[in-house]
Amino acid sequence: MLPWLRTAIFYEIYPQSFSDSNGDGIGDIPGIINKLEYIRSLGCNALWLNPCFDSPFKDGGYDVRDYTTVAPRYGSNDDLELLFERAHQLGMRVLLDLVPGHTSEEHAWFVQSKQPEANAYSDRYIWTNGIFDNADGMPFISGESPRDAAYILNFFKSQPALNYGFGSRSYAWQQSPDSPAANSTKDAMMSVMRFWLSRGCDGFRVDMADSLVKKDDGEKSGTIRVWQQMLRPIRKEFPDAAFVAEWGRPWQAFKAGFDMDFYLDWRWNGKPNGYSFLVRNTDDPLSRNADMSFFARSSPTTIAPFLADYLPQYYRVEGQGAFCFITGNHDSPRLAPRLDPDEIAVAYAMFLTMPGIPFIYYGDEIGMRYQHLQSLEGGYHRTGSRTPMQWNAGRNRGFSTADPSALYLPTDPSPDAPTVESQNSDPKSLLNMVKRLISLRHASSSLNADAAFSVVAAPHDSKTFAYRRGEALGSLVIALNAGDTVQELNYGALSFDHRPTLVEGRRATLTDVSVTLEPSSFAILSQ
Repeated sequence: MLPWLRTAIFYEIYPQSFSDSNGDGIGDIPGIINKLEYIRSLGCNALWLNPCFDSPFKDGGYDVRDYTTVAPRYGSNDDLELLFERAHQLGMRVLLDLVPGHTSEEHAWFVQSKQPEANAYSDRYIWTNGIFDNADGMPFISGESPRDAAYILNFFKSQPALNYGFGSRSYAWQQSPDSPAANSTKDAMMSVMRFWLSRGCDGFRVDMADSLVKKDDGEKSGTIRVWQQMLRPIRKEFPDAAFVAEWGRPWQAFKAGFDMDFYLDWRWNGKPNGYSFLVRNTDDPLSRNADMSFFARSSPTTIAPFLADYLPQYYRVEGQGAFCFITGNHDSPRLAPRLDPDEIAVAYAMFLTMPGIPFIYYGDEIGMRYQHLQSLEGGYHRTGSRTPMQWNAGRNRGFSTADPSALYLPTDPSPDAPTVESQNSDPKSLLNMVKRLISLRHASSSLNADAAFSVVAAPHDSKTFAYRRGEALGSLVIALNAGDTVQELNYGALSFDHRPTLVEGRRATLTDVSVTLEPSSFAILSQ
């Protein structure tokens, strides 16, 4: 693990919605620069910016039209380089969002690729041999280009898939991952990485990192090899750069060469993964009804289903990289208001003390709420998690001086909408709790990303969970009660031979023999 990642805490910013410096209703890079001191005050020492490149914004910027030009609505390349510089002065790193699997249909590469005459970009994307060819079960578009062929999609209609080859080939148009065309695509993507790394970027979060090689095998061996071929030379040139994969299978991501992978929220056909068991175990992630999440106080779900999913992955990849917990992200509904502030506080206490590197989505530190909104720029159900940051009670919650009708998205209209200003002055606020937890994480090497982790207590008859971080000397025990009844945990059951010290807690008290945990509470204990 890169040394700086051991103590990293990331803050994810959706550029459109964080801070508008010029009053046009859309967040921008100068606005982010203006708020760096705030982010640093949280204790976050690294940023992840969602895509800020030139785009027609049919998918919120994940449809890139030019990888090496900042979208004009956010500012300029000079502004982005200034952001790198100012962040570095504050001891912070900055990751950009790399979208390697597809581009916008308006990208210059694709404009050339769809021409009927052969050219250097003809095979930069995946095309069949004819307009009526079988697309081998993959999503495709035909009849929209002069070229007599159909092109394969990676996501939306506006996002043609770049050609990294096929693991299993059934048709003549399916090329090898080591074909000249696939190698050319790799070279092009490496050039994009070099462009920004040489200008001060500290690495990349990689969108849909496992999607490159089509018809790959179950272990993604073709995609893994492609990433190895790209990341090895980049690391030699930029040895301090970090890469985090949107993959969700850390044993694959780390083999591919990534430093970090996200514990993604998966619930396919009603079957949740470990993260979903914790915070979103419901068919309707916007509703409290029938929510069986561990952190939903009234749910009977214990920590056992989470551990059954998490522990095998943790031990399988221990020492290889950081399997990262997130408070939320731009693709997931925010936890509020489905979970209440106490439930969210306990969830964050766990996320900020578990192994791996925490990622905080902007506004989650104050409990911003999901908003039910009409889709914008391909957001659909994700749109409600992308609303403007709530700084204060002023105009547009302090996000922008624009007329409210001109905002990228509306702000939370509720009179009690949480804001940074209101929570800063409240020592019991979620914001100040997050600050204390991050400060503790920085102060204790036992909470480093790669520090030891072991389960201390995981009873099947209550919603309590306790785990130890760090080695015996200087280690911490984190005890959680996610249920709706008071729980007493004896010190012996928590592996203490005498009364510990309460380092940080919420709704928790110590007696001579046990820690008392109120409903939705936690305690961080040291010997």
